[in-house]
Amino acid sequence: MTFFAIPSIITAAKKKQLVDLPGERRAHYVSTPSLGGIAIFAGTIFAIILWTPFKYFGDLQYILCAFIVIFLIGAKDDIDPIAPKNKFIGQIFAAGILIFFSKIRITSFYGLFGIGDLPILMSILLTFIIIILIINAFNLIDGINGLAGSIGVLMAVTFGTWFFVVDRVELATTSFALAGSALAFLYYNLSPAKIFMGDTGSLLLGLVASILAINFIEQHQVLPLEHQYAFGSPPAVAAGIILIPIYDTLRVFFVRMVKGKSPFHPDRNHIHHLLLNAGLSHMQATVVLVIVNVFFIYLVYYFQDIGTLNLLILLFLLATIMTGLVYGYIYYKRSKVVVETE
Repeated sequence: MTFFAIPSIITAAKKKQLVDLPGERRAHYVSTPSLGGIAIFAGTIFAIILWTPFKYFGDLQYILCAFIVIFLIGAKDDIDPIAPKNKFIGQIFAAGILIFFSKIRITSFYGLFGIGDLPILMSILLTFIIIILIINAFNLIDGINGLAGSIGVLMAVTFGTWFFVVDRVELATTSFALAGSALAFLYYNLSPAKIFMGDTGSLLLGLVASILAINFIEQHQVLPLEHQYAFGSPPAVAAGIILIPIYDTLRVFFVRMVKGKSPFHPDRNHIHHLLLNAGLSHMQATVVLVIVNVFFIYLVYYFQDIGTLNLLILLFLLATIMTGLVYGYIYYKRSKVVVETE
């Protein structure tokens, strides 16, 4: 459905001038339709409804409601930009549906900082923060061709496979429905991109990622320790699966605040911008970041038994070192140009 819907969306968007224009902070130079997320949403919803066994479908009703809230926010912003605070309010509303109706919550720290089970209020607050963070993390990495879609496919297939083997059919179906839709979208989004996913697509990817990550962590509360598919350090493993968007968002927010700016102040300091500055093309940067994310997924699988805190430190330390190497190469490249100019 996504694959065959996109050409019609491209045609309609061009006729109505619903395109993303080139600009100072943009990484593209041609006016491009940005309504691909509508097709991703339609394909995902269609596949979930078609393929989810009826006895499991009741568990999805509130998740689908949250999908619709995020879809309406994203579509409105792609067609007629809305104020960031209104987008934020909509995200809180969607998160509230998941927390209070679907009971999707982080209930334990798994011994991180010596904390086990969380009080209800702390659990609700932490879950709100995590959902909003992951939603916006995927929104922020959607800056070059193929990146958000590729990371989304990788995330959905990884989580979906695990949910399938632990018999969470409704979450496995949701994962693979999104993966299929995002994969179809990528056919049109690889350079030269014919369409972008826009906020409609990136916000949906982030919402699904937050649902899957939280459920992955919480499912380990009911899995016996000896279960063949139970992971050690579930919070760190979940973080590793979506590390690229999570780490990049936290890093950019930190850098902005150190400079005395709002963490939401737009700039060109994201990791994909740094790779472009280093001389990579859109697709080269996307391939590099996907490979790095695959590496981190292998890393959390291999080191899952070293403890949640130790594994999180390892992940963010390695990510920081890798980012530092990119900064170093950019500095070397620019200094070499200056020397040659002189």
